[in-house]
Amino acid sequence: MLFDEEMMLLAIEQAKLAASLGEVPVGAVITDSSGNVIASAHNTRETANKPTGHAEINAIEQAAAAVGSRRLSECTLYVTLEPCPMCAGAVINSGLKRLVYGAFDEKGGACASVINLFEYGFSHTPLVRSRILESECSALLSDFFRKLRDDKCSGRAADPAQEQ
Repeated sequence: MLFDEEMMLLAIEQAKLAASLGEVPVGAVITDSSGNVIASAHNTRETANKPTGHAEINAIEQAAAAVGSRRLSECTLYVTLEPCPMCAGAVINSGLKRLVYGAFDEKGGACASVINLFEYGFSHTPLVRSRILESECSALLSDFFRKLRDDKCSGRAADPAQEQ
């Protein structure tokens, strides 16, 4: 298996953790120039009551702390879902060398789907690779939202903690 796919599998594990907490299943991993994982995170918007609690933001903050700098110019971000405008902006502002993502976000993606912020001449443009383990990443999201709809229709609590 290629390195990008291996790292995406780690991001998928983070996404599964998010789903188990009732969060939208998005996971992220950041590697340094040697390929070492320096950050891994998942969505925490609901559990932390943080509008900015996206997997990408959480991972970027961890990576910056790990390297002791806001500049992540030799790092790669792996994320299961195409970043939104906020997260694409964080990619630009942190100077990440590469962005690798799995599934497209047709309603909120800011790297190809709705808009591509990287085409607007900002001070930094990362190398982008998409569709890495796309079907696995998409399935996590589809299954999560299908379960939410099913729970809502059946009157069951959507909170995974209440299902135990």
